[in-house]
Amino acid sequence: MANTLLKVTGLKVAYGGIKAVKGVDFEVNEGELVTLIGSNGAGKTTTMKAITGTLPMADGDIEYLGKSIKGKGAWDLVKDGLAMVPEGRGVFARMTITENLQMGAYIRDDKAGIAEDIEKMFTIFPRLRERKDQLAGTMSGGEQQMLAMARALMSRPKVLLLDEPSMGLSPIMVDKIFAVVKDVSARGVTVLLVEQNASRALGIADRGYVMESGVVTMNGDAKALLDDPRVRAAYLGE
Repeated sequence: MANTLLKVTGLKVAYGGIKAVKGVDFEVNEGELVTLIGSNGAGKTTTMKAITGTLPMADGDIEYLGKSIKGKGAWDLVKDGLAMVPEGRGVFARMTITENLQMGAYIRDDKAGIAEDIEKMFTIFPRLRERKDQLAGTMSGGEQQMLAMARALMSRPKVLLLDEPSMGLSPIMVDKIFAVVKDVSARGVTVLLVEQNASRALGIADRGYVMESGVVTMNGDAKALLDDPRVRAAYLGE
C-alpha cells in the first residue's frame, strides 16, 4: 500500500463572494508524479495556494504526512518538506544564481551539504552552472524557471509543488522543463504538477486529475486520461 504524503479533502476556497474551488478531493502518494490539469480559471492555482497556506480555505482539510496542515504558514511547511515553485517563478532578480540557490537552503545550516546540493543542481541544470555568477533578473524566462525549481529543491523537499512551469516558455524550453520534472521525479522526489499543457503533463505523470470550474471531474492513470476522448476533445483539440 502506497504511503499517502498529501491528501486534500472537500477543499473549498472563495475569493470575495466567488467560489473558486468547490469541494476538491485528491491525494499524492510517495514517489508519484501527479498532475492537476485544466483550463485557465479551473481553480488549479487557487488549490495550490490553499495547500501552501497562502490562501485561506473556506472548508475542507489538507493533510500532509498524515496530519492536518490547515492554517500552517509557508515557512513551517518548507521546514516540514513541502516546497512550491509558484506561477511566475519569483526568483531574486538582483541576486546571482548561486545566491538564489543559497537562499533556497535558508532553513538548513549544514554548509557542506548545501555546497554539495548546489553542485547537484548544477548537474541537473547545466545551464545554471554556465551562468552561476549572473544576476537572475537578466536570465531568460526558461532559465529563471530552472532556477526557481533548483532553488526549491535546495530545501530537500519530500513533496515538490510546481505551478504552471511551462507557462510563457518557448517550445524548446518547454521540452527541457518537462525533461527536468521527469528527472526530478525519477530521483525520488514526490511531485504535484499543475499544468495547462495537458498532453505534456499527462505524458510524464503517473496519475492525473482534471479540474473544471472548481471541481475535479475526472481522475485516473495518466496514460488512460491521455487516451480518453473527453480529455482529448477538451484539452488536445481533437
